Amino acid sequence: MTITTQPRTIGELRESGYRVLSVKEEMRKNLIEKMRKGEELFPGIIGYEDTVIPQIENAILSGQDIIFLGERGQAKTRMARSLVNLLDEEIPVIAGCEINDNPYAPICKACRDKVAEQGDKVEIAWLPRDRRYSEKLATPDITISDLIGEVDPVRVAEGRYLSDELTIHYGLIPRTNRGIFCINELPDLAERIQVGLLNIMEERDVQIRGYKIRLPLDVYVVASANPEDYTNRGRIITPLKDRIGSEIRTHYPLDIEHEIQIMEAESNRFPTDGLEVVVPRFMKEIVATVTHLARRSNDISQRSGVSVRVSITNYENVVSNSCRRALRLGERVAAPRVSDLSAIIASTSGKIELDTVGEVKEERVVGRLINGAVAEVFGQYFEPREFEQLLAGFERGLSVQVGDDLPAMEYVNQLSRVGGLSKAIDRLQARGHPATIASAVEFILEGLHLNRRLNKDEVSGKIRYRR
Repeated sequence: MTITTQPRTIGELRESGYRVLSVKEEMRKNLIEKMRKGEELFPGIIGYEDTVIPQIENAILSGQDIIFLGERGQAKTRMARSLVNLLDEEIPVIAGCEINDNPYAPICKACRDKVAEQGDKVEIAWLPRDRRYSEKLATPDITISDLIGEVDPVRVAEGRYLSDELTIHYGLIPRTNRGIFCINELPDLAERIQVGLLNIMEERDVQIRGYKIRLPLDVYVVASANPEDYTNRGRIITPLKDRIGSEIRTHYPLDIEHEIQIMEAESNRFPTDGLEVVVPRFMKEIVATVTHLARRSNDISQRSGVSVRVSITNYENVVSNSCRRALRLGERVAAPRVSDLSAIIASTSGKIELDTVGEVKEERVVGRLINGAVAEVFGQYFEPREFEQLLAGFERGLSVQVGDDLPAMEYVNQLSRVGGLSKAIDRLQARGHPATIASAVEFILEGLHLNRRLNKDEVSGKIRYRR
C-alpha cells in the first residue's frame, strides 16, 4: 500500500492501515509482483535461468529457508545478497530498538516496557532494505556471543541482575530480526554453535549464560556450503539439515557462451587514452575453453572446483598483455594473440589445486590446457585441409616468426604474399586492423601446429613456424 506521509508513531501507523508482514510473506509478495511484471530476479546472474533460479522461486513461494550447495565461484553469495531486492523498500520499526522490533508486537524487553508505558505514542523509524541483510563467514572460532548475544558487563555494573534480559548485548542474528541472515560455509561452524542456530530457527529461544530467553525472531536464513563438506558425516548436525527447507545446487556455466558473457560482464575495464582494445571472438572462446577443460582435467582437483574467476582474471591478463605490447610499440589498437596466452599462467596457478602424484608443475598443466583450448576452438572454425595452399608455401621454405612483442604490421608484411589466409581471416572476422589480423594469423598457425601440420621452434622467447 502507498502511504503519502510516513507515520511517526505507533498510533499513526495503526491509523494508516499499514499491515506488518513476516519476512517470508514480504519476500513472497514482492516475488509474485516481479514475476507478474516479468522483472529479472537476479540481475547479472548468467546461466541459472533454467536451473537454479526456478528452485529459488519455489523456495520463496513456499516460505522455505535456503542452502546453496556449490563449489567456489558459483555466485552463491551474490544470489544471497540479491535476495534483498525482494524486501520492501522500507519497514517501520520501534525507534532506537537494537533488533528492529515490530511496532505492533515488540519482542525485546526494552520495547515491551516502552509500549506498556507510552502506548501508541511510541515513536517509530523506517528501516531501508539494505540495512536488513547481514552476512557471516562461518569459522571454527565463532562463538554464541557473535551470533546470538552475550551478557554485557557494563549493564550488570549498572545494577541489573544477570538474569535480567536487559543485560544482554545482542549478536548478529537478533540484530537482523525482520531481515535476511546469510551464513557462508555453514559446515565450518562448530556443532555447539549449530545447535544455537537451530534454536533460533526452530524453537525461537536463546540460551545465554545458563538462562533462557524467549525471542521469537523473524529471520529468513540463507546458507552456503561446498557439497563435499555438507555431505560429510559430522560436519553439520542432522536436525539443522532437516530444518533447512530447500537445498539448491549451483553449478559452473554449462556452455562457453555463458562463460564468455560472465567474463565480459565481470572483468575490470580501464580505458587508456589513445589506445583501442579489440578482442576477437575466437580469443574469448579460447580463454573460456581453458576453464572448461580445467573443470574436466584429471590433473586438477575437482572437489575444490575451478572458479569462474579463473576465466575473468585470465581474460583480464590476456587483454593487459596485448595492451602492454601496444603501448611499448606505439600502436593505437591492441588485440590479444595466442602468444599472449602465456600471461594466464599467473592468473590460473593460484586458483587451481593439482590432484596429481609426482613433480607435475602448475605451469605444465596450464600449458596443456592452453594447447587443448586452442586446438578445440581451431577445430570449430577450420579443417586443416583448408590450408593446403598456405602449407605449400611452407613446403617451399616459408617460415614465420611470431611473438608477443612483435608489431602487428610485421605479420602483415610476412604473409602479404602468401595465399590461403584471406578467406580464413574473413571467417574469423578479423579484418579492419593489423592487430586483429596478427591475432588471426597466430591462431591459424598455432592451430596447424597442434594438428601436426607445421613445426614450431622456440628460441630465446621467439617462436618460428616452419614445415
